[in-house]
Amino acid sequence: MKIQIRPLIVWLTMALFPLLVLPTSWGQGVKKKWASDVRIRFFTGGSEGDGFGSIVYAGALQAAEDTGANVEYLFSNWSMETMIQQLRESIATKPDGIAMMGHPADDAIMPLAMQAKKAGIRMTYLNVDVPTVRANHGGGYVGADLSPQGYALGAEAIKRFSLKSGDKAIVFGPWNERNRALRELGTVKAFENIGMEVVKIFAGPDSAKDPNLLIPVHTSALLNNPDTRVVAYPGGQILGNAPVYMKTARKKPGDIFIIGFDTSPQIMDAFDDQWIHLTSDQQPFLQGYLPVLSLCLQKVYGLEPLSVDTGAGFVTPENYKLVAELARKGYR
Repeated sequence: MKIQIRPLIVWLTMALFPLLVLPTSWGQGVKKKWASDVRIRFFTGGSEGDGFGSIVYAGALQAAEDTGANVEYLFSNWSMETMIQQLRESIATKPDGIAMMGHPADDAIMPLAMQAKKAGIRMTYLNVDVPTVRANHGGGYVGADLSPQGYALGAEAIKRFSLKSGDKAIVFGPWNERNRALRELGTVKAFENIGMEVVKIFAGPDSAKDPNLLIPVHTSALLNNPDTRVVAYPGGQILGNAPVYMKTARKKPGDIFIIGFDTSPQIMDAFDDQWIHLTSDQQPFLQGYLPVLSLCLQKVYGLEPLSVDTGAGFVTPENYKLVAELARKGYR
């Protein structure tokens, strides 16, 4: 049977045309600065200019610009006590929403989350999850899934560097922060699962503020463990200072495998100079942008909180140049 193409096209056009004409009401609700009446308090985590917190801050600033939300930014110097005090004060101001760092962990945040819920304040959490708080009082989480992220870093290092049973690793971590330390504990678990010896060294909030504080303990750790094959650092501020630590200990690039988390201008420079060999990216810009967006969507459109795993995989000597420019501009 021969099909007449032209009549068929005409018929299909006439049949489908009513479906292609949008109702005049569609799209009329789209507007700029659609969340200009929404008041938010946003926790950046660190201090102004902090290597990691500044990227989170940039993401939140962009979200505020895009949505029109009225956002007040809080800087906590990575102090859990400061975060809790600021959360208490934020609840008293009765904003529409609060984007809170989860570092103080479930037990400390729980009673304040209850207060916020009773006051009708929407809560969302970033960077460190508080699953028990969210299960009881709601809220979303934007950040990496810390324990799997840490384990994956260790597993990738084992594969890349042919690490084996009996090899020694030094892992720095904030061991007193129960929820936050899950990531570094994941790395420890990956190493110990194949029989590696792991030396755990404490690196708390003060070392995130000033990485040079770790120089004496770092130097001592390498002197006491001269057979160390790999060192894992807990965050971008400390990882970015790895060349300083290694030079102080009279090490050269490649003497010890250096791994950790995050990206920054300093980390990109260290990749250039072959000091760093592997880092896990958690996209802090998204951890700033999405919580603001989520709170606005909840308030204006009644949508549910966003929960997003921002872990993006690994940055390596082979691919770091793909993100280097954005990292140096403060977006990665």
